[in-house]
Amino acid sequence: MPEIQRTASCACGGLKLTVTGEPARVYACACLECQRATGSAFSYRARFAKTAIARLEGDHRSWRRGSDAGRWIEQSFCPSCGTLVFMTGEAIPEEIVVSVGCFADPAFAPPVKLFWENRRHGWYSLV
Repeated sequence: MPEIQRTASCACGGLKLTVTGEPARVYACACLECQRATGSAFSYRARFAKTAIARLEGDHRSWRRGSDAGRWIEQSFCPSCGTLVFMTGEAIPEEIVVSVGCFADPAFAPPVKLFWENRRHGWYSLV
């Protein structure tokens, strides 16, 4: 049976990341940094091994920010539409984190954990 491939794309289609296999973890995060990065109340992301990257197409820009633990996180986005497609981090050097919404797949696995729950908006809860 062939391994599953998924392609995450920015809003304009100029940046695409194709990964193979299942994610190591799917999570949501309500930290203030994720709220700012997404423009929403939380992020919804999937972690894959960097070895799962099959293709990276198009131009992207990146910037590094700090974390509460004092480590860097590098967010990569499309320079045309600004969509944050993927991230890497000092604490997870062998992994890539992909914004699940960029897969445009309503059947994608739900988050199994909510990080920074104490910063979530009062109306938001994982069921």
